[in-house]
Amino acid sequence: MQNIANNSRPRGSVWTDPQVRAWAFQIIAVIAVVALGWYLFHNTQSNLAQRGIISGFGFLEQSAGFGISQHLIDYSESDTYGRVFVIGLLNTLLVSVIGIFFATLLGFILGVARLSPNWLISKLATIYIETFRNIPPLLQIFFWYFAVLLPLPGPKQSLSIGDTFFLSNRGLNMPSPSMAEGYWPFIIALVLAVVAVIVLARWARQRFEATGQPFHTVYVSLAILLLVPGLSALVFGDPFHWTVPQLTGFNFRGGWVVIPELMALTLALTIYTAAFIAENVRSGIQAVSHGQTEAARSLGLQPTVTLRKVIVPQALRVIIPPLTSQYLNLAKNSSLAAGIGYPDMVSLFAGTVLNQTGQAIEVVAITMSVYLAISISISMLMNWYNKRIALVER
Repeated sequence: MQNIANNSRPRGSVWTDPQVRAWAFQIIAVIAVVALGWYLFHNTQSNLAQRGIISGFGFLEQSAGFGISQHLIDYSESDTYGRVFVIGLLNTLLVSVIGIFFATLLGFILGVARLSPNWLISKLATIYIETFRNIPPLLQIFFWYFAVLLPLPGPKQSLSIGDTFFLSNRGLNMPSPSMAEGYWPFIIALVLAVVAVIVLARWARQRFEATGQPFHTVYVSLAILLLVPGLSALVFGDPFHWTVPQLTGFNFRGGWVVIPELMALTLALTIYTAAFIAENVRSGIQAVSHGQTEAARSLGLQPTVTLRKVIVPQALRVIIPPLTSQYLNLAKNSSLAAGIGYPDMVSLFAGTVLNQTGQAIEVVAITMSVYLAISISISMLMNWYNKRIALVER
């Protein structure tokens, strides 16, 4: 006769139940954290009140009263500290986006070159990586700013490229576009071309999965992207008027200018981060089994096709997680801009605004929250992409 096991717990004190103890300890921990936070907040408020310091975010409505060397939106000295915050945020995002783009491009090229069978190319890539990843980024920023860009000649003796681009110690002056009569038809044609390329890519993928016949979407997509907006410009006229910089007095007038601080910061962060990305790419490619390469060669695929369609798609699954860390490092290292006076969040908002208003807690809290939000956004985007390219077992 089979005995029926009695699975009920023995009765006793509630503290002998592991679930009850776990809940109790978690509740106690939450209460302790909240109490500590409330104590710190109350203590800070009391100290501020004793010293006559008014806390709050009302200072954001006050007039700033100082100029900013670079602003992506309209700004004057009579604008508020709130607008200064927006300008600092935009400048930080500008450096981060440009740096991530060029660091990714340069890092992938160096990572592939590191594994090149050509001895000279491989060694040059190795020297680059070992040199720039072992020098602190702040020193590299100082090098590009103080040793390379500031010693350039003045505007009158600037280095000219086709009398259109001018490089001097005031920065890089270039033509700026403005809307012309064919602007909106050009934008509509460009959007239609992009939609056509997306539809073409999906059709080519479905065709390949159904028949195994490849379709060269790259050349066709480039033709669509060039021809459709080009025809729009021919029919409706030029989409842009270009304003070329003109030397007037001691400086250039008109056009866009990339200030030396932005150039030095972008160069340093790009070169520094690309060295780490190159190693991530190298390790990702080497993580792919060599049998994949041999199988591709046995099918008659060219080395470039093998790298682009067989090796890199599999290596991305290894490359993406450390690549996310490098993107986060680049965004946070942009705060080193304070060393050369580039008006980013740290130097502009946590520096000038903090010194003028004395609202240390509010300013530092806002600045930390901004960097936290940027980092979380990058992580979420990269995690989404990592899940998208992950292998799905059938």
